[in-house]
Amino acid sequence: MSGAFPVDLILFAMVAAFLVLRLRGVLGRRQGFERPPQEARGAAEPLRPVPTAVPDATPAAPPRGVPDARTPAGQGLARIRAQDGGFDPASFLGGAEGAFRMIVEAFASGDRATLRNLLSDDTYAGFEQAIAARETAGEQQRTEIRNVQDMTIEAADLRGSVAEITVRIVSDQINMTTAADGSVVSGHDGVTEIVDLWTFQRDLRNSDPTWKLVGTGAV
Repeated sequence: MSGAFPVDLILFAMVAAFLVLRLRGVLGRRQGFERPPQEARGAAEPLRPVPTAVPDATPAAPPRGVPDARTPAGQGLARIRAQDGGFDPASFLGGAEGAFRMIVEAFASGDRATLRNLLSDDTYAGFEQAIAARETAGEQQRTEIRNVQDMTIEAADLRGSVAEITVRIVSDQINMTTAADGSVVSGHDGVTEIVDLWTFQRDLRNSDPTWKLVGTGAV
């Protein structure tokens, strides 16, 4: 009908307006996977701090001081290695630290059996005499090794089949001797840095791999 109002056009216009509003409502909201507006415009990404390394909680092992091969001590180690192919200076120092801790603690507690296995006969006799005198006086020895700072080979020699190595040991210790009534005879309960020179010896022909302590000294 020529004079009729175009109702269908009105319906299409209403549908179109509804769709536009719906699209604007959707496009006007940011979604979780969309880039921020500044990134969409090509803006430079802000600098992020470089993560710092997490410190290792494990205490560092004591430095292993093996002398240069050109020094007298280094040449002595070379002669020992030539006769004993399994000898390794770094491994020796690891064993020497273990022996140092065991001997110091055994002397403080009067553990003669441990000392007998780790000391030469002459050295053991000196240690045993000191322990006996302490026991006779009713005294007690308190010794704690808090830390071994450094172990360095100071000298090495080979006489026949007998190898001898002197080690400089720097440690933090508590040393205190108390009488039967609890009074302090010597030392104190504070930490003190102590530098020792210990000499270990082993006959390379012997099947026993133990290096025994044959001499002690303080610097």
